[in-house]
Amino acid sequence: MREIKLSEIETRLRLMGITLPVPVPPVANYVPHRRSGNQLIIAGQVCLGPDGTLAPRHKGKVGGAVAAEDAQEAARFCAINILAQAKAALGDLDKITACLRLGGFIAATPDFTALPGVMNGASDLMVAALGDAGRHARTTVGVPVLPLDCVVEVEALFEVKA
Repeated sequence: MREIKLSEIETRLRLMGITLPVPVPPVANYVPHRRSGNQLIIAGQVCLGPDGTLAPRHKGKVGGAVAAEDAQEAARFCAINILAQAKAALGDLDKITACLRLGGFIAATPDFTALPGVMNGASDLMVAALGDAGRHARTTVGVPVLPLDCVVEVEALFEVKA
């Protein structure tokens, strides 16, 4: 049997107990990733868990039915799904040279202002997976509703090897 060699990034993920899921196909008229030169854009990924489903604790609005800790976990799942899409696009996560930007959308009640802490779930995972190359610029926006009533959606821009 042939041994499969994991990338350094996937090895780091495995050490954190994370196995990348099968990427979710688009649910509308868009592509999940697009490469232009040395940039890879990953379309917004929702917070589907490792089993490919949306946990009830990740549905609704943070500040309402969703606890901030659960929303932060949801953001982490979004980042995992982003890396799954990047692997599908590149074949090898070690082709990523930098995470340039994450854009986070968080379904929140109008009075919930701790959005940056929620988005740290995605940011912290990206830095843990990519090391210094995972440090990124970021936008975090509170919104009234997201697809599937999920609490978080995150998009990404990576710099990649030619």
